[in-house]
Amino acid sequence: MPFKKLHGAGNDFVIIKYESFPYEERFSELAIRSCHRRFGIGADGLMMVGSSQKADFKMYYYNSDGSRANMCGNGIRCFAKFVYDEGLIKTKQFSIETLAGIKTVHIKETDSKADAVNVNMGKMVFEPAKIPVKTEELHSFINQELKIDDKTFMISTVLMGVPHTVIFTEDLDLNMVKTVGPIIEKHAIFPENTNVNFAKIIDPTHIEVRTWERGAGYTLACGTGVTSVCGIAHHLKLVEEVVLVDTEGGRLKITIDQEKNIDMEGPAEDICCGVYFFHHEN
Repeated sequence: MPFKKLHGAGNDFVIIKYESFPYEERFSELAIRSCHRRFGIGADGLMMVGSSQKADFKMYYYNSDGSRANMCGNGIRCFAKFVYDEGLIKTKQFSIETLAGIKTVHIKETDSKADAVNVNMGKMVFEPAKIPVKTEELHSFINQELKIDDKTFMISTVLMGVPHTVIFTEDLDLNMVKTVGPIIEKHAIFPENTNVNFAKIIDPTHIEVRTWERGAGYTLACGTGVTSVCGIAHHLKLVEEVVLVDTEGGRLKITIDQEKNIDMEGPAEDICCGVYFFHHEN
């Protein structure tokens, strides 16, 4: 089947048209195998481009472990670039159906190719029951203590299409991200697990973020994670309305309006294209 591989700030994805593999019951298996970095193409996730009754396109997103996710911020930018560059749509603004609702994207192009994409990410959901988080708190789960072994972390969790937990820290030690991240991801208070973001506020317009992603592990960038970090930081009055966020894979720009709607803008780049051979196994 034909595929393209793209990345958004180092977060990489395999993208395939639905008609090339119209077997939804096998999308999870296809994700596990195609995303494998030794036996497949290699990626953080798989996206299928489908038709939608509600929007211009439907985005099916699967993590590299085969789990389906409602939304992916870096992924949707790559998805938007794919459909625009492939000529599947002519307009620079269009809508994409996700399990987290319909998202509007705006293409920014150079030489008739999309090189950056702005995505309206919507609003964060604070209610613990909707995230979900097991807690007695009813309205939000912000600045709560969580003990991991002998250390206490101050965590804040929201739903930004998918659950995101944010820890503000002065030390973005990757060893901590890769050891504490997976423990919090699967902690008992998160029935559907959670993404974990470690954020260092440089100043009110600049943040650094490292993310341990639910279902994918450590990634070079996470769009919904960066959006959640900025949304929570703004809620806590730690940053301004426009924030530049540096991830290990690149820079994203987050804008928060007066109604708390959040826009994310960042790069989307082609890596390669080709034909993937999906061998049927017994």
